Amino acid sequence: MQVVQNNPGVQPPVSSGGASAYVMRISLTAALAGFIFGFDTVVISGANLPIKELWQTSPWFHGFFIMSMALWGTVVGAIFGGWPTQQFGRKKTLIWVGILFTLSAFGTAFAPDPYTFSFFRFLGGLGIGVSSVAAPTYISEIATPATRGRLGALYQFNIVFGILVAFLSNYFLEGVGGENDWRYMLGVLAIPSLIYSALVFGIPESPRWLLSDKNDRAGAKKILTQLGVADAESEIATIEANNRQEAAMGKPSQFFSAKYNKVIWLAFWIAFFNQASGINFILYYAPEILERAGLAAKDSLFNSIAIGGTNLVFTFVGLYLIDKLGRRTLMLIGSFGYILSLSLVAYAFYAKAGAGFLLANLLIFIAAHAIGQGAVIWVFISEIFPNKVRAMGQSFGASTHWVFAALITLITPVFLDADEGIFKDNPWPIFAFFAFMMFLQLVWVLTKMPETKGESLEELEQKLVLH
Repeated sequence: MQVVQNNPGVQPPVSSGGASAYVMRISLTAALAGFIFGFDTVVISGANLPIKELWQTSPWFHGFFIMSMALWGTVVGAIFGGWPTQQFGRKKTLIWVGILFTLSAFGTAFAPDPYTFSFFRFLGGLGIGVSSVAAPTYISEIATPATRGRLGALYQFNIVFGILVAFLSNYFLEGVGGENDWRYMLGVLAIPSLIYSALVFGIPESPRWLLSDKNDRAGAKKILTQLGVADAESEIATIEANNRQEAAMGKPSQFFSAKYNKVIWLAFWIAFFNQASGINFILYYAPEILERAGLAAKDSLFNSIAIGGTNLVFTFVGLYLIDKLGRRTLMLIGSFGYILSLSLVAYAFYAKAGAGFLLANLLIFIAAHAIGQGAVIWVFISEIFPNKVRAMGQSFGASTHWVFAALITLITPVFLDADEGIFKDNPWPIFAFFAFMMFLQLVWVLTKMPETKGESLEELEQKLVLH
């Protein structure tokens, strides 16, 4: 739980060891939303080409309604997900997230036409967007200071793990249902969605929400005791003191004001460059990209698994290094990796260097992303905003990220489509463009991005906002 700074009269709580397994279990339950998030994000990659052949839609229709509709739902969910999380509580919101995921899985699997399919993809996107607000918030509020970091990382780990499992699932389900194998690929998401929906009923509500929004002292104390807090009264005093401190500050300043210009632009640019790297483009269209390089459909799905596995392994590396080397250093490493790998991918297509050479450089790209942007973006955005506007700042950064993710996914078929795409003969300019954008990211990191490692939130506020 959060400890109030500069308040020596309130001591931080001590957790008993016996409750750690319980806290881990309910944290894993909430973090399972991240697994479904990751799975849903890339499962469409295996269904991309079969759906295109089945419904014969235009590149614009395919890009907007088939491929990017879930991302537009995610944008809406990320923008407005804070309201139900605050109004109805973390637990109820997470329950509805599970319902949305389940409806989306069944709806897309049985969709009779592209319009129905798009509607249920949008519902799944809503679930993703809301979960990205509610699940990390819930985990942070049930964890102690000693466990918050590793428990909070469960959500990010589950996203990456879900991506890998989606690639594996697509590979093993390819051809299972004949021309309808894509329905199995999408429908299998109902299994973790139903499991998650059932498990989330068993987690307690956030004691911080009960105390701060419902003034339910008894309920908060009971749950804190279940969580293993040795002195629940002291913990409640900490939360109440923090609430009084926030109330004494008055209402937050207008978010879009000159005072916050610097941190707003920092959040915007890191979110923009995250998507300008082409990461979602490659995750969504990996099988098609590999097929264009000469791999058979089954081989392209198999090699997509290598992409997911590399992402998982180097996510661990990024999480290990972020507090040792710092956020800015990881962004520099990632930028150089991006520029090198994307340039060589562009060369591979331009010179027709072969699928093996292409795949090797795509894996370097994924490793660079996992160590750089993948590890840094959400940590950095959460650190740079002052306490009074941090929620607004996180919403702004997440929304920027998802808007650009949706736009890139929307326009990709216009450039990549084998029949009507602008670069239908050879897509090398797409990767050259991403490499150039990563050169701009490198310039931004070198000239504008501050290091945030090892500084308190108050020290960062002094540096980034008050001076």
